[in-house]
Amino acid sequence: MKDKKKILLVDDEADFREIMAKFFSRRRVDFKLAASCMDALDQLAQDAFDVVVMDVTMPGLDGLKCMAEIKKVDPHLEVIILTGHASPHAGIAGIKLGAFDYCLKPIDFEELLEKIMLARKSLGA
Repeated sequence: MKDKKKILLVDDEADFREIMAKFFSRRRVDFKLAASCMDALDQLAQDAFDVVVMDVTMPGLDGLKCMAEIKKVDPHLEVIILTGHASPHAGIAGIKLGAFDYCLKPIDFEELLEKIMLARKSLGA
């Protein structure tokens, strides 16, 4: 993941964004952070990303509704949904609505990184 492609992480929990920023930085992944759907849409208007990693449960537009808005902007942008360990149904619903895949929280970081790489390969990245 050493090229100029970027990951956009969307999550309303500041602590989680901080942990993920450290994880991505240590692995030299180019990334940006967004605290809400509206923040993510603003960033998508300004920059190119090849994978969005997004929490389902957020105030305002939740992850599934936000994914629908993102797909309107870029139908080919891959989205990986993050959902709580007690609610894999939201991840499955996300896949039915166009998500590339989902991960359960608490996150297995290496599993998430593998899914990001697979999503990028599906784009020819």
